[in-house]
Amino acid sequence: MKVAVIGTGYVGLTTAVSLAMNGHQVTGIDLDASKVEKLRQGISPIYEPGLDEALKKVLDDGALAFYTDLTEAKDAEIFFICVGTPEAVDGTADLTYLLGAVSDIGKVHSLAPQERIVVIKSTVPVGTGEKVAGMLAGCQGVSVASNPEFLREGSALIDALEPSRIVIGVDNPQAAARMEELYNGVKAPRVITNRANAELIKYASNAFLATRISFMNELARLSTALGTDIVTIARGMGLDSRIGPQFLRAGVGYGGSCFPKDTIALLQLAAEHNIHLSILDKVREVNATQPAWFLEQLCLQLPDLKGKQIAVLGLTFKPDTDDIREAPSLKLIEELLQKGASVKAFDPIGVSGVSKQFPQITYTQSAAEACEGAHAAILVTEWEQCVQLDWKQVYQSMAQPLLVDGRNAWPHQEVKEAGFHYIGVGRS
Repeated sequence: MKVAVIGTGYVGLTTAVSLAMNGHQVTGIDLDASKVEKLRQGISPIYEPGLDEALKKVLDDGALAFYTDLTEAKDAEIFFICVGTPEAVDGTADLTYLLGAVSDIGKVHSLAPQERIVVIKSTVPVGTGEKVAGMLAGCQGVSVASNPEFLREGSALIDALEPSRIVIGVDNPQAAARMEELYNGVKAPRVITNRANAELIKYASNAFLATRISFMNELARLSTALGTDIVTIARGMGLDSRIGPQFLRAGVGYGGSCFPKDTIALLQLAAEHNIHLSILDKVREVNATQPAWFLEQLCLQLPDLKGKQIAVLGLTFKPDTDDIREAPSLKLIEELLQKGASVKAFDPIGVSGVSKQFPQITYTQSAAEACEGAHAAILVTEWEQCVQLDWKQVYQSMAQPLLVDGRNAWPHQEVKEAGFHYIGVGRS
């Protein structure tokens, strides 16, 4: 099928590449001319394992092309809208880019009318699909569908090619059949429903995963007080088939482009209908305070951080991505600097973004280098380069052998035996 993907950010580029890999003829559209030029050269604007190689292959095969002008895709049977819906000042989702894309699609359709589907893949509030359908009501032959993404940064391409489920929200069986044709050959459970249900499935999924994280982080605080081990507790909980092991890891809190934005957007949506989602309110409160609570554990060992050198290992919000949006590292670095600490940081990918916000700290070429002369080392992101270290060497290089593990990823018995004082999140 001929497909156009509007927006070549994280979701749009992954969607375009995966559809091209599945045999469709895809046109990627972005207003940023410099980005389009790089994409034509096979240079991805985001870091995602496997994406660069896949991008170059579909470009070489002629299955994917990039343009700045939507009229280049006037023959597309399906238009995917994958533009950003950032958090507005009041917490709601800002639909400016999405509605602009819809307006452009309407103009292109008037130039080349045909049967086609406009698919909203961006994360949007319930009712957006109906609004878009109203905007395109005069475009004969155009249907509107909701097809939310469930991509995990760091494994997005695999998730696009082998999805956990495909949710399709439509208002007519013909559009449902065309969407099924688009995903023909992709093995995944289907949920065929209306647009409103599809839109809420996306928000509800992210909100529930955020809830699991905050629940475990709050339980880790109790575990610290009780002297119990949250890692063992999580394993015991996760073996229950009704619970499962995913998203039960305590840490320094969630970040990224989805959970923070989508939880506040869902709260705002509920408030518009006079519904108070008290659990989700608490989820956000716990996440907002988790970095400060974590830093308190460090301050119990180093009450006065003024003049102390602290190694911060990992800057991105999770491994295998260059995304620093809402990353816990940013809050921790800010707090450390306010307390007078000297910070040395390492991340294999995320330094360029963080250095713009914190040019005054030192960035190193390795985790071991960041630890040299440090009074404490903090693990914030569990990159392999930050977890797999020569502990004897690190012990000898540090001014004080104190490790504060914000992801419970370091081999705690091994580092204790090496002579370190080890502090985890909710670990006995």
